[in-house]
Amino acid sequence: MSDYVIPALYTLFVWWLTTGVLLFLHRLPLITHRWSMIGMTLVAAAAFVVHHLASVQTDPGAAYLAFSCAILLWGWLELGYFTGYLVGPRREPCPADCTGWPRFVLAVRTGLFLEIGVLLTALALIVSAWDAPNRVGVWSFVVLWLMRWSAKLNLFLGVRNLHEHWLPEPMRFLASYMVRRPMNLLFPVSVTAATVVLGLLVELASLPEILDFQRVGLMLVATLLALGILEHWFLVLPFSEEVIWRWALRGNESVRSLRVVKVMESGEAKPEVGVGPGPGL
Repeated sequence: MSDYVIPALYTLFVWWLTTGVLLFLHRLPLITHRWSMIGMTLVAAAAFVVHHLASVQTDPGAAYLAFSCAILLWGWLELGYFTGYLVGPRREPCPADCTGWPRFVLAVRTGLFLEIGVLLTALALIVSAWDAPNRVGVWSFVVLWLMRWSAKLNLFLGVRNLHEHWLPEPMRFLASYMVRRPMNLLFPVSVTAATVVLGLLVELASLPEILDFQRVGLMLVATLLALGILEHWFLVLPFSEEVIWRWALRGNESVRSLRVVKVMESGEAKPEVGVGPGPGL
């Protein structure tokens, strides 16, 4: 039973913690973004080396290690996107009269550098674990990639909750490429397909002949996929998941309030901060 419960709880904790940390970091004053990216780049470099070392090991601990490295690498890319370093060549709102395919092309251009970074990182992970038995990190990264693209397409086509107020001020233009509507036709297809894959992963993990290492790895990836499905439902349900990461958002508000007080005391111009109350992964 521990091979099922512990990986699921670990994935849930990592998802909750890393999402909150990213929310906190990218909504700090802009002057901190450079240092956050430098720190995360060092962490990402270490994660890549550790992932390579873990990929040749076949014990449950190595599965957790490879999974954690994939999450750190993904967090590095996401932080680069939301702090503006991996946005794309277009950093302007979508024209009001732009629809259809031209609008999609413009939307892709807003995150082109991120997609290139994700592709290069995925290729690097695949190459590093090409002949290795532990590919938990690779599959975890692929799940994050696919579920993120699914979420982006659903936001583009229209969902109830856009979460545009979670974006830092310089990135608010991204909201102009989103559409607010109860649901779109892609949503049930996305959720159904992901749920079927989730069921197959859990069924495979329950086979008696697989190794403990394989079962742990499958449950880590399956739980990550389940959380991606949950984040999809957050897009359409009349429910705000802000309560889950209130600790991170409150921290930002405290920093912002302190900065505003200092600005008022010193008579400076408008503070350089990301504003607005607060995946995902």
